[in-house]
Amino acid sequence: MFPFLFDWTYFLVIPPMILAVWAQMKVRSTFRRYSEVASRAGLSGKEAARRILDANGLVNVPVEAVKGSLTDHYDPKTKVVRLSEPIFQSTSLAALAVAAHESGHAVQDQTGYTAMRVRASVLPAANLGSTLAFPIFFIGLIFSKSVGWLMDVGIVLFTAAVAFHVVTLPVEFDASRRAIRVLAGGGFLAPDEVDGARKVLRAAAWTYVAAAAVTVTQLLRMLILRQSRD
Repeated sequence: MFPFLFDWTYFLVIPPMILAVWAQMKVRSTFRRYSEVASRAGLSGKEAARRILDANGLVNVPVEAVKGSLTDHYDPKTKVVRLSEPIFQSTSLAALAVAAHESGHAVQDQTGYTAMRVRASVLPAANLGSTLAFPIFFIGLIFSKSVGWLMDVGIVLFTAAVAFHVVTLPVEFDASRRAIRVLAGGGFLAPDEVDGARKVLRAAAWTYVAAAAVTVTQLLRMLILRQSRD
């Protein structure tokens, strides 16, 4: 009754899962390394973010500290840049890279960056798909003779989650490009310090690539299982 529990499609997910584990290790080790290298300008993450926002006319966008590690984000709903407490206070290369990246998201929001708008539009469907797609799909798979159509519903729902992760890539890459440009050209970092900030952001980018790879592969697996029931 449950042949799919042992099907070969599990092997499709192994490479992206390994990539995801490697990406998490990479971002943590790179962040740890450059969080110990202080920038010579002596600006904290909070100060750097504030300067970048003000320079782009975003004087009403606050910069707040939030608990946790690597919990930094920009909230487009409340228009707030939130930096984890270590980043908020630190003057390290890692702190400036992260602060500039999150400020870059605020600038994207201000300028109506297309990929960011698309991501926001698919977010509700993506959240729904991430929660319901697999239960619905596997109910349809188990009882394919009676409610096999549920597999199609699950696939449609999960497609929204895949779309979210895929469109996240240009959003994150663009924010990192903005960050490096402003750090290098705005007097935040000396030329020989920029490479450290770039490495931090490149390592973080791998986590988004891995997440997209995992979801795309999961969708492929669902399509293969669906086809096997025809």
